[in-house]
Amino acid sequence: MDRPFDVMGSFSLEGKVALVTGAAYGIGFAIASALAQAGARVAFNCRSQEHLDAALEDYRAAGIDARGYIADVCDEAQVADLVAKVADELGTIDILVNNAGIIKRIPMEEMSVSDFRQVVDTDLTAPFIMAKAVIPAMVEKGHGKIINICSMMSELGRETVSAYAAAKGGLKMLTRNICSEFGEANIQCNGIGPGYIATPQTAPLRERQADGSRHPFDAFIVSKTPAGRWGTPEDLMGPAVFLASDASDFVNGHILYVDGGILAYIGKQPA
Repeated sequence: MDRPFDVMGSFSLEGKVALVTGAAYGIGFAIASALAQAGARVAFNCRSQEHLDAALEDYRAAGIDARGYIADVCDEAQVADLVAKVADELGTIDILVNNAGIIKRIPMEEMSVSDFRQVVDTDLTAPFIMAKAVIPAMVEKGHGKIINICSMMSELGRETVSAYAAAKGGLKMLTRNICSEFGEANIQCNGIGPGYIATPQTAPLRERQADGSRHPFDAFIVSKTPAGRWGTPEDLMGPAVFLASDASDFVNGHILYVDGGILAYIGKQPA
């Protein structure tokens, strides 16, 4: 008689090697921490020694033994070197999380072509470079997970984020194409689309005004989110473990929006 399926065991990442780009803080740090807690050996990259040293201190303080490397994810040669070092020191990469990204909030008519290209290079071209670097070993191993950190701007437009929305929309389609091209090799490529997440970077947008009222942007986001709150980095940890684990082996080309329902909601009728 076949043994029953081990549901909880299918979420374990024991023996897996995960590389999370741009995981020095914020969403990337939370995702890397979650993968480590699920049993994975975790590596991450930074672009400077200063950020790397600070991040390693934060991982140690959290009780996580993470490996950090200096690498620019937009540079194909540096990425190849990064992937080789991780494979040599930790083992073949089983899980890639393309988290590194930037945003430039500039009205489109004022945005330079160089600024536009920098955002697209970081948010779209770099995930292509990273995926291209890890896929051959995943194919050889017969299994792999790629998670692209997309955005609600993969679906929506908004003032001042033309480059970011274009890149994240492209990342959604890159996710689906990797699924289409490598699904038969037992590689699953999915995306996570965070909603508005409460991080130190967004703290100024959530500060109470002098009269005790919400910041206008804070009020706007809360009113548009059925959950009635901002997300937290911890809200992304479970979805990341799911998409990195064997529990999601038949989930491919999917974008999981972790947004408190904001994309499903048209908003309240004006009074």
